[in-house]
This record gives sequence, C-alpha cells and structure tokens, in this order.
Amino acid sequence: MPPKSETQPPSTAITTPSDPSTASVDPILLILRILPYSFLRPPRLRLKLPTLTLPSPMTVYALVLLTYFMVVSGIVYDVIVEPPGIGSTQDRLTGSIRPVVFLPGRVNGQYIIEGLSSGFMFVLGGIGIVLMDLALDRNRAKSVKVSYATAGISSVVLAYVMSMLFIRIKIPGYLY
Repeated sequence: MPPKSETQPPSTAITTPSDPSTASVDPILLILRILPYSFLRPPRLRLKLPTLTLPSPMTVYALVLLTYFMVVSGIVYDVIVEPPGIGSTQDRLTGSIRPVVFLPGRVNGQYIIEGLSSGFMFVLGGIGIVLMDLALDRNRAKSVKVSYATAGISSVVLAYVMSMLFIRIKIPGYLY
C-alpha cells in the first residue's frame, strides 16, 4: 500500500472568515463597528515602562536573615499546629501554676516562645559569624576590627551556650 501524502486535497466545504467584523450579516452592527473609528483616532500614548531598581545589598541581607529566622523558628509548624504561646505546669509543693517556656520531653513539639527564642539564638550566631568576617577586612581601623571580632566571637559563644542550654532543658539528661 503506498504511503499517504501529507498534503490533503482542498475541501469543498465553506470556510468561515477569520475576521469577526465580516462574519455578521447585520448592517447596523457593521456600521457601529466602522463609524466611530472613521473620525475618532486613538491617542498616541507615550507611556514609559517602569524601571525597577535592584534593592541594596543590605536590604537583601535583611530579607534573607528575616526569612532564615522565620524558618528556623518553626513558623510553618506554628501556623499548622497552632500550639499555645507558652505552657503552664502545676507546682507539686505549693499547687500554684507556673509558666513553662520549653515543652519538655518532646523533640517534635514546641511552644511559640520556644521556637522564637531558639530562632533568635541561631540568628545571633549567624550575625556573629558575619561580624567575624567583617573583622578580617584590611581597610578598617584596628580598633574597629577588634570590636567586630569581639562582638562576633561573643555572639557565637553566647548563641552556642544558650542553644545547648535550650536542648538540655528540652531533653533532660542530654549530653551528660
């Protein structure tokens, strides 16, 4: 059997025109489409495209740092699970209710304040690393470099010590 050719024979069916203005038989519609444009001209608009400027590096850094804080603080968990902001427990000796910031014994659960404080410690450690990097700049005065290095090292040490304290409060007997 011979292969079919890709060209098809012209059909004898009546095709509809592609211009919708000639598709109508109504003369009033045709007049309404043509008449206003015979004496009206569209205005020549000289619109300028808006120019978008790039944000400054500090703005981008602030947005990245804020996003990092929200992610490590567990904002997604807080929105989905809706835990309480702070917990409470009853004191065995006095019977009074005292607030609890960390949800003890549960690694996969948290109060809102617990997530925010842990996220702040992680961000503090990250800022400390950035400050230590700024202390290595050769164009700065020595006193500024020492200040940056001191603030950076103390921020990293404080963030590490507090994060380990948070873990030990959350999981009693961890790393002892």
